[in-house]
Amino acid sequence: MLSRLTDFDRTFDVLDELRRQMDRVWNDYDGSWGVTRSTTQPLSTASWPRCNVLDAGANLVVTTEVPGLSEKDLDVSLEDGVLTIAGERKPTELEGYAVHRRERPALRFARSFALPMKVDAEKTSASVKDGILTITLAKAPEARPRQISVKAAS
Repeated sequence: MLSRLTDFDRTFDVLDELRRQMDRVWNDYDGSWGVTRSTTQPLSTASWPRCNVLDAGANLVVTTEVPGLSEKDLDVSLEDGVLTIAGERKPTELEGYAVHRRERPALRFARSFALPMKVDAEKTSASVKDGILTITLAKAPEARPRQISVKAAS
């Protein structure tokens, strides 16, 4: 009888793992399937971290959720109009504990974006607070919106 209960538990463990993997697939779905993804990049990290790119008039603001990462774990670079956010989450081992489940494994990631306009690299800043990375990119003068005055025709 005891072996039947452990077989039963193992079956549910397998089904639970399958459910988590399916959740990961649906969480990664961003409407861009059909576009070939890199085979060296697992699906679960293909679009992680999720990013927002916002236009704030004179600046572009990029916000990214990077839970558990500090400024030492992140690398932000800008080259030829492409913004790259890279980082690494290292595994944490707590002494005196045995791991039974690890759903936040070590992770190395990189995401790159072609920016929609020219930016001034010298006036770019990045900060991380409460798990949110905020990158502020000043638009190049020629890319900033301009007000055009309207005059009455004579």
